[in-house]
Amino acid sequence: MPLVSDRCICLRRTEYSETSQIVTLFARTHGIIRAIAKGAHRRTKAGASKFDGGIDLLDNGDAVFTHDPGRDLATLTEWTLREGHLGLRSTLRGMYLALYAGELVGRLVEEHDPHPDLFDRLEATLAELTTARREETFLAFELDLLRETGYLAELSACASCGHAVAVDRESQLYFSASKGGVVCRNCESVVHDRAPFDPRLARLLQSILRLPRGANGSTQRLPQLTRHQTDPLNRLFADQIEHTLGRRLQLAPYVLPRAAPATAPPGVRVR
Repeated sequence: MPLVSDRCICLRRTEYSETSQIVTLFARTHGIIRAIAKGAHRRTKAGASKFDGGIDLLDNGDAVFTHDPGRDLATLTEWTLREGHLGLRSTLRGMYLALYAGELVGRLVEEHDPHPDLFDRLEATLAELTTARREETFLAFELDLLRETGYLAELSACASCGHAVAVDRESQLYFSASKGGVVCRNCESVVHDRAPFDPRLARLLQSILRLPRGANGSTQRLPQLTRHQTDPLNRLFADQIEHTLGRRLQLAPYVLPRAAPATAPPGVRVR
């Protein structure tokens, strides 16, 4: 079976035995792969193993593995750590957002479906989540991930009737996870899972999606945001993803408040 090499980020790991691991890796040119790292924790007489003593969540490394899309489990033969993201250990919020980003990628990206630009965005996002701009950085990545994988909600037209929606201060909007987007005032009465959606937050999302991109695909000129603005939006997207996939997101309770209506709190300005 042919061996291939790729740069990977570890999204999930399971201890398979005292010395081995089963890992889910996001490979830059091979997409999501599941692989067994036999002897990952085994040490040689010289000291280190060929897997640097094991693979941790969010580790970024150069991997060599068997490549056969017809098999459920590849075999990881080598792993060289490039970046362990130790800076995330100093901020609990940053760590939770990073793990949540990894979970979303693992849920939304299909196995063996390459997304090199999205890989680069995740790589850059993990580094930026150690900074004070973690909230807007995560939201921008989440929008990129949803758009890249085809799960981005409809934000400019009513998901029920298709008519364009206004996002001025006087507008009355709703969001429906089952419809996959915003719902206008005329349609809200027939949508059972509608929730109030502040038009200022809808306008914020539209403006972020229109921002220019840098050479590495990262969103430029992001506005500085607080959790009063990002929490309702992240909750909204989590509800949509859970409805679409039919399963709970494990890390959502650690990242999001239990109940957050998609409305801006009093005194919060959304430009």
